[in-house]
Amino acid sequence: MWWNRFGPMFAADIRRQRVSRMKGSRHWRWHLDEVFVKINGERHYLWRAVDHEGEVLESFVTKRRDKAAALEFMKKALKRHGRAETIVTDGMRSYPAAMRELGNLERREMGRWFNNRAENSHLPFRRRERAMQRFRRMKSLQKFASIHASFHNHFNSERHLVDRQTYKTRRSAALAEWQKVVG
Repeated sequence: MWWNRFGPMFAADIRRQRVSRMKGSRHWRWHLDEVFVKINGERHYLWRAVDHEGEVLESFVTKRRDKAAALEFMKKALKRHGRAETIVTDGMRSYPAAMRELGNLERREMGRWFNNRAENSHLPFRRRERAMQRFRRMKSLQKFASIHASFHNHFNSERHLVDRQTYKTRRSAALAEWQKVVG
């Protein structure tokens, strides 16, 4: 698969640059959410952390959707990306239980439409999942989800927010960086 060859070196480099830029930000907000994914007819859960700009920070696959899984996911995200000012979650009870254990429950925000950023970040993943005709193993789902997020973050330049010339400049810069890493 393409992510076995190009993904790890590219994703690690891009993620490292992004984290170093965002750690200094005062208003870094995370949105946490989970999505159901079927692997061979069995239900699994893909946990995702998205920042306030819509870029996927972390992806994590589990068989269960409980406090232990939420705690493991949050520890992994906090270790890799540092501390966020606020963490937006949905109403699932696993999040406050895990956050209480980590000692950052006071940073939690929850509301009816607060977590739309995370919900919308699932859409590119779902489109690609349908094109791939689902997943066969949990390991391949984990690898694909983490690499897909890095690629999507790098090449998604939000066309609707900028004029054509700026978009073309950013897109060609992203492609040049990609070619430099791969070539």
